[in-house]
Amino acid sequence: MGMKRKAFIGRIVLLVFLTILAIIYIYPVFLMFMNSFKPFGEVVSSPIDLPKEPTFENITYVVKKIHYGNLFVNNVMITVIGIVGIVFFSSLAAYILDRRRNRYTGIVYTLIITPMLIPFQTIMITLLKAMNIIHLDQSRVGLGIQYWGFGIPMATFIFFNFMKTIPKEIDESAKIDGASTWKTYTAIIFPLMKPVTFTVIVLDVMWIWNDFLLPLLMVNSSNKTKTLVLAAYTFVGQMNTKWQYAMAAMALTVLPSIIIFILLQKYIVEGVVAGAVKG
Repeated sequence: MGMKRKAFIGRIVLLVFLTILAIIYIYPVFLMFMNSFKPFGEVVSSPIDLPKEPTFENITYVVKKIHYGNLFVNNVMITVIGIVGIVFFSSLAAYILDRRRNRYTGIVYTLIITPMLIPFQTIMITLLKAMNIIHLDQSRVGLGIQYWGFGIPMATFIFFNFMKTIPKEIDESAKIDGASTWKTYTAIIFPLMKPVTFTVIVLDVMWIWNDFLLPLLMVNSSNKTKTLVLAAYTFVGQMNTKWQYAMAAMALTVLPSIIIFILLQKYIVEGVVAGAVKG
């Protein structure tokens, strides 16, 4: 009975701690959404108070000012290109590295995941020059492709560890039935990766959709190629910041990624649990 009581108290303490931690992380987001419905004077004078008279004027102004529809399409295009490339190349690399193990695969695997340890700021100037030379700067497609290089290392790491949970006997059975390596991957292995694939998709969508520094370097020179985050930053000036519009713009920017996360969060749990249980 004493052990059960201690376990119960431990769960309560953990729940309280996690609740407090969640509030700390969520509160700034709550303030952002709340202040997006206030006029400028109210945002400055009472930023933590609820709106006295909520208004949608900030939202409608921002939608028209930044051409929200066009920038939303830009974000979708860049994110889709980035996600498709990351998932395809990283899952295929993980499959081959796991199934074709030899004295070189360990070296190749290390080379693939090592970029995770390199801070982006140390290579961003070199990257900008390289992208300019091969004409992938100032392009939505080019920006989406660049995310492959930054997203594949972590995704390969995740897929590779999950691949260990898929029995190799499946490949052997497919080979006996006459399936090629490509057919085995596309028809059998990749569908089995569904839990971890959704995990990678959700994490990378959140990252690419809300990224600021790489789009600032690559697509900030034209309103036709800008992303939503860059457009939101235009309301923040050195001498004058229109906080009500900045809050509204950021709320409109992060809302789609929050919705995607809420809809797909169960797949993150499934991916983590699947890897933990099978591993």
